[in-house]
Amino acid sequence: GGETYKGISRRFNPSWGGWDKIDEVKKANPRKRKFDNIFDQDDALQQGVKLFYKQFYWDRFWGDDIPVQEIGEELFDTGVNLGVRRVVRFLQEGLNLLNRNKKNYVDIVEDGLFGKNTLKALNAYLKIDDVSVLLKVMNIFQGMHYIEYMRKNPVQEKYARGWLKRVKL
Repeated sequence: GGETYKGISRRFNPSWGGWDKIDEVKKANPRKRKFDNIFDQDDALQQGVKLFYKQFYWDRFWGDDIPVQEIGEELFDTGVNLGVRRVVRFLQEGLNLLNRNKKNYVDIVEDGLFGKNTLKALNAYLKIDDVSVLLKVMNIFQGMHYIEYMRKNPVQEKYARGWLKRVKL
């Protein structure tokens, strides 16, 4: 909840450098209600947004080392929505479920931390199997997360349609 810019929450990221620029523009234009066109033209602010997402999301799951773009995009999108550790756990669980009882590669720890063993298992999977199956499993885990969350907290059902649009089957 609360103020966000390009998905960056002031509440959860109060020290993000972009807030200073946003506050400066708002203070200079107290009667203005919409600032997107001003903010979008600020190259430094836009670079700050990109850097934020790269540092706090993309780099945490070694995005530059992911060999298939669709996996990187899924990790990024779901990571921004649900947290990087959770989406990495979805990947790890999916890899373990799809390794044919350890015949294709060994099980990996499902700790939500992306490291060399997760990357090794992902590369082994991709050499012998279809990326679409792994993506489907990751999206099933994502959908199950939303369903379980709404069951525990029914007031959250108001977000169901938006959340479930993110689940691609």
